Amino acid sequence: MIAHEFAYERPTTLEEATRVLTEHSGSVRLLAGGTDLVAWLRDDAVAPDLVVDIKAIPGLDTIELDGDELHVGSLVTFTDLIESEVVAEHAPLLIEMAETVASPGIRNRATMVGNICSAVPSCDAGPVLMAYDTTVHLIGPGGARSVSIDDWFIGLRETACSDDEVVTHLTLALRPHGGVYVKLMRYGGEDLAQAAVGIVEYPGHEYRVAFGAVAPTPIRAHRIEEVLRGKPLGEEVIADAVALVRDEISPITDMRATAEYRARMCEVMLERGLAASHERLEGAGPAYGTRLI
Repeated sequence: MIAHEFAYERPTTLEEATRVLTEHSGSVRLLAGGTDLVAWLRDDAVAPDLVVDIKAIPGLDTIELDGDELHVGSLVTFTDLIESEVVAEHAPLLIEMAETVASPGIRNRATMVGNICSAVPSCDAGPVLMAYDTTVHLIGPGGARSVSIDDWFIGLRETACSDDEVVTHLTLALRPHGGVYVKLMRYGGEDLAQAAVGIVEYPGHEYRVAFGAVAPTPIRAHRIEEVLRGKPLGEEVIADAVALVRDEISPITDMRATAEYRARMCEVMLERGLAASHERLEGAGPAYGTRLI
């Protein structure tokens, strides 16, 4: 049952969508997959005056490889990612992440862009997209603009997207890499992350590390990256990186885990994740989708 009445619009073009958003003076929510929004409406956690359904806008549901860039439209679902041959060949880390999201029924509707637009601390896409140096592309009344994923998450459920803008797609700059997404859950199956880490290693000992569910937003671990930069992975280097974990994250205690448990498990996940991403870069290691914790 929806606890709050609202107006509903279903534009068929981006121009129409931005016009509706610009002309409306009250609170607005965009609807793509709706797996977060419908739950929030049901629980009266949000009370918009208008819901704008963007599912009828063509061209937002595509996955395309353009040179060394992967373009993922804002209506691409997690199931679309899992079933994409292009993603499997060029960015299998996205599939490893997508397969951990909720249940098959949710994955069939939930979109990766919607996941980062909801901007909850445990969003699965956040750490992986940060590790890929993703760019978010938006359009609004002032035209198109781009935002680095590092600047996307402003606070709890807050992003850099203005109220009159629509996210059109994401771009991931691709080059040879090995990656890993390690998600700590209470049980197998549908569960939010207690903690998560996304890692990408590029040739030349260049690393990207990001954590989820251990701060108000997904966070990029710049100090850990700097310690790792330019160094071949070994026990001492990994230990130096792990020693910085508690300086990078700020976990809380809640119904899913204590702060201390989250912090300790992030250390374990980083250690295992660095080893796995390095092995994958070299063409070995555990297959993508193998659980490391």
